[in-house]
Amino acid sequence: MALSDVVHTFGTDLLRRYGTRVHKVAIHAGFTCPNRDGSKGRGGCTFCNNASFSPHSQREPGVAEQIAAGRAVLRKRTGAVRFLAYFQAYTNTYADAERLEALYRAALAEPDVIGLSVGTRPDAVPAPVLDLLAELRDQGHEVWLELGLQSAFDATLARVNRGHGFGDYCRALEQAQLRGLPVCTHLIIGLPGEGREHALASLERVLEQGVDGLKLHPLHVVRNTDMANHWRRGDYHPLTLGAYIDIAADLIERTPPEVVFHRVTGTASRDILLAPEWCSKKWAVLNGIEQALHRRGTQQGARLGEPLADALDAA
Repeated sequence: MALSDVVHTFGTDLLRRYGTRVHKVAIHAGFTCPNRDGSKGRGGCTFCNNASFSPHSQREPGVAEQIAAGRAVLRKRTGAVRFLAYFQAYTNTYADAERLEALYRAALAEPDVIGLSVGTRPDAVPAPVLDLLAELRDQGHEVWLELGLQSAFDATLARVNRGHGFGDYCRALEQAQLRGLPVCTHLIIGLPGEGREHALASLERVLEQGVDGLKLHPLHVVRNTDMANHWRRGDYHPLTLGAYIDIAADLIERTPPEVVFHRVTGTASRDILLAPEWCSKKWAVLNGIEQALHRRGTQQGARLGEPLADALDAA
């Protein structure tokens, strides 16, 4: 058995639709963030060191060069022959539409790139940018808008200096939906002051608004962040591996089968990770979630009475 037997995974979804393996190539396009440059705040989120999401983010070769490097690695490691350009580091809609169009089209010009996945904040997706993404989608490209919500609780978002609220997310989502853009929402499990019930409530609120994809992440404590200082003082205690696996399984069970999980965990490289140590072990987490679901005799959508197989057959 595999995780894709009990979870509607993005990799399996792409394989079904394109008939071959498709993998994301992460791109650092030199953006900053409105929560760093003074537009919304300074210093960014308390947990944010972007190297934890993109280990080579300090190097910024051109888009084509980054795709070439990623392609070489991924072809050897995964056998993927088609790719999504994943604009990942910082806020990838935080520029005028003309600059964004040049960057996005540079990625799409690569012959084996079938589309884009654009990571951003919900308070940084103005209408011209959404129109651009919709135009690219209408031209036949796979386009995903990834919104970093992290939590549906405004108190939590303020606690981690996120710089936006749940209302910003709802407004951005509505505008994307009006244009028919698929949205993948990011949720972090284990934020300060939050437990299982907060995670379940955030999921419920996100599902009420409607969403096409989800990403689940454990909170990493990484070097050069305010969160690292909180952890060193004993003010923040990360989740155990078992607690994360249980919460992730709880959320998966309550997610409709048609929603695609782009990710159910996230890792940070050992050179910057402080805690929890298990966040460097991707497969231990993935295998743990799969095993937890099998032990429960359950799968995605089980708590809703919606069989996963039926949703996949209808897709």
